[in-house]
Amino acid sequence: MATEVRNGSDPGRPSAGLPLPELDPEAVAKWRARGGEPIDLFALARQQVGGVAALRLGPRPTVLVTAPHAVQHVLALHPDRYVKRSHRARLLIGDGVLAATGEAWRRQRRLLQTQFTGRGLRRYEERIGAAADTAAARWAGFADSGEEFDVGEEMRRFALDTIWRSLTGHALDAATEAELASVPAVVAALPRLPEDAVVAEGAVAGDLARIDAVAARAIAAARDGAAGPDGPGLLHVLTEAAETRPEYTERLVRDELVTLMVAGHETTATTLTWLHLLLDRHPEERERALAAGPEGSPERRQAVQALVHETLRLYPPAWIMPRHAAQDDVLAGHTIEAGTDIVVCPYLTHRDPDFWPEPERFDPARFRDPGGRPADAGSYYPFGVGPRACLGLQFALRESVALLERLLPARPPRLRSAPTGAVYSITVRPDGPALATLDV
Repeated sequence: MATEVRNGSDPGRPSAGLPLPELDPEAVAKWRARGGEPIDLFALARQQVGGVAALRLGPRPTVLVTAPHAVQHVLALHPDRYVKRSHRARLLIGDGVLAATGEAWRRQRRLLQTQFTGRGLRRYEERIGAAADTAAARWAGFADSGEEFDVGEEMRRFALDTIWRSLTGHALDAATEAELASVPAVVAALPRLPEDAVVAEGAVAGDLARIDAVAARAIAAARDGAAGPDGPGLLHVLTEAAETRPEYTERLVRDELVTLMVAGHETTATTLTWLHLLLDRHPEERERALAAGPEGSPERRQAVQALVHETLRLYPPAWIMPRHAAQDDVLAGHTIEAGTDIVVCPYLTHRDPDFWPEPERFDPARFRDPGGRPADAGSYYPFGVGPRACLGLQFALRESVALLERLLPARPPRLRSAPTGAVYSITVRPDGPALATLDV
């Protein structure tokens, strides 16, 4: 029998919702017995139950959302009903904009948004280009020497250099790069850390201390007016805000700086690594992008963007987006009780055969040719959708395309060893190094 709930858009008007369809508890028990990964259980629920599916993982059901219309409902149309709680990376990013909620989040987002749209974003194009030139020069050095290198590490170095230049106005130096290796170390450790916050922090205390030291030096330099060769950066926006806004304490400036470092390089580096792995398996797509038009032409840029978008479809930076039902609601005709945990899963939406024909196939034409991708809102959202969509979407696309426009015409990397699977952590990343050479 359907349960009557209050409709969130009109608290006085009752609405009827059907009970949630639920994955057979026996399937969950078998998954637990195998020690399976969450993605395996989520994929089974999507396949057997549908795009809105309940899974009994504890005393209350968790609701998996992959259907595009339900994704829109949760993320875009009713973000006040489906809210963030504690971000998994809070140990690292503190109260930065990714983890903030409510009015604090709105204030922080308003301050940063001007830097990532329109004219604000154009301020960083030269810095993006300089980082891409540096990476291309390293690539050329590998081609000359025949030295083996890790594609993932090179993509990480480029993305970190890009965000560091944008934050501080300085190119990434070797000492800072070595210290900031603690950032991916903490990100990789997060899923395995104990639930107790004190114990978890102690487990990564050394890495956090190194990150804090880098942040403290950069903040002090920005306060002293020590702009880099390219002028002031994003960090100066934060330190200037601290002069007039009491909420921007020393700790919050640090949290925003670390948030921008994490979000500004981890996801881009992972996406570019996946793209090189995909091009190794599909070299014809590299040739097709280069043949789309001459260097610097809109046609080639569009073809390169299609490579990036198709990679983001297969490997979205945030493979799940957890939410919490703040009030009763009806989602896709089904009752959602206040307090229910919601897991929106771009990874599975992007691989739904009802919307993406041959979803496992790498096919950039989906984003290159008219009508190649589904028109359904909520069918493609690698950076989220709605008010909490990632601020850095356009920044990430610009830096990815800038690097690829320089690297694709060069010799393609020849992989000597490649990852065979994926790790579903804060991001979905390759499960090992991608060792390659650029020899003939």
